[in-house]
Amino acid sequence: MNGAWRSGLWLSALAAALMMIHGCGTLPDQGLAREAMERGDYETARKNYAALAEDGYADAQAGMGDLTASAGDPASLKEAEVLYRQAAPESVKAQSRLGRLLLRQSPGDPQKVQESRQLLEGALDKGEFSAVVPLTLLYLGYPRMAPVVDPQQKVDSWRAQGIAEADLAQILIYRNQGTYNAHLPQIEQLCRARLAVLDACYVELATINRMRAQPKAQADLLVQLRQGLREGRVAPLRVESVARVLSSPALEGPPDPQSAQRLLEELAPVYPPAWTSLARLIDDYPAQGDAPQLLSALQRGREAGDPRAELLTGRLYYLGKWLPQDPRLAEEHLLKAAAAGEVGAHYYLGQLYRRGYLGQVEPQKALLHLLLAARNGSPNADLALAHMFSDSRGVKVNRINAFVFAQLAQRQGTVDAGPVLSALQSGMTPAERKIAQPLLEEEAQARLTGATLARLQTPENGQDLL
Repeated sequence: MNGAWRSGLWLSALAAALMMIHGCGTLPDQGLAREAMERGDYETARKNYAALAEDGYADAQAGMGDLTASAGDPASLKEAEVLYRQAAPESVKAQSRLGRLLLRQSPGDPQKVQESRQLLEGALDKGEFSAVVPLTLLYLGYPRMAPVVDPQQKVDSWRAQGIAEADLAQILIYRNQGTYNAHLPQIEQLCRARLAVLDACYVELATINRMRAQPKAQADLLVQLRQGLREGRVAPLRVESVARVLSSPALEGPPDPQSAQRLLEELAPVYPPAWTSLARLIDDYPAQGDAPQLLSALQRGREAGDPRAELLTGRLYYLGKWLPQDPRLAEEHLLKAAAAGEVGAHYYLGQLYRRGYLGQVEPQKALLHLLLAARNGSPNADLALAHMFSDSRGVKVNRINAFVFAQLAQRQGTVDAGPVLSALQSGMTPAERKIAQPLLEEEAQARLTGATLARLQTPENGQDLL
């Protein structure tokens, strides 16, 4: 009895000592931190991760890196890089996260991309399968970086090993090849088999159900989705992505904004970024709400620190839609969005400066922002650049540059590029055409990687990987 009593006393003293180390209340818990971050409760996540990171837990340092990187602005991404680098020697998770972050931060820096590849391949060799999808993106986006690597052979090998994430990598290859629609049966089969372990598959199945106009299958999937969310098997981010698949006007098949709205309204109170998607849905489908509802959701999105809310607010001020047209307020919100990594903001900023909406034409600023937008996959930015170099508003007419950007816009299916291109071609000399052609191919190659990564990672495809 005495021994048992002493043992119990010792355990009680140890528990008390541990409580004193981290203050009164529950001990910090990494699992709680992960769950809190997934549901958008960043304060709880930060408290748990920070306490463990201070005690030297490498995976907690990696978790703090994830939390910091989620802000999206350049300063936060730099801070996250420092945290990942501190943890990387002991945490294979941090190695994978660092590789992914470098690819996101510096897509045009060959040295950083090479370091990213080494980190991701090293993490994968140690069994960190979260590296599979970003590594596939790297192989697809930078074929010259690894000329001896066949992405399809790599993915086949990973799938043969039973690595679940390799099935998502296979879907990325289909998207990159433009054969997604041709492989719908295969995608459906592999996603149904992996639904319990890969919540991104809910997004793919929702996409397939929409493309095939299968409302019964879609309704059944949403029942499973809600159940998975309640049980903690499906991340709120995936639920939001499914809602965006249901409502996006850009996707093939009949939209279902009503079901999307119900999902977002259920999700937003526990996952604040969903407020932004709800505002976007009402903007796309005005019958689903009124101005007070949209502006309230948008305000909540901004309060949650979602840069997408800043982008949408800036866009609405730019267009004078739902809000009074106000170029100054548009610029303010768009600059915040751009600083946080929302590349879509650069198109509207470029147009503000190109058209002189702020009082005068600012060609250098316009060129900077429109190029950033164009090189991240915006054909409208290419068309704006073509106009910029052909209409002489603050810029000397340069038919060669205008021709290059008009060609790039037309290659991406921009109908309005045709008349611009015809007018330019009729006035170009043979010497100008000879100069323009290699410039066109050089610019097309320079933006190939950025456009590929942007196309593969739209939120609607559920990846949200980099």
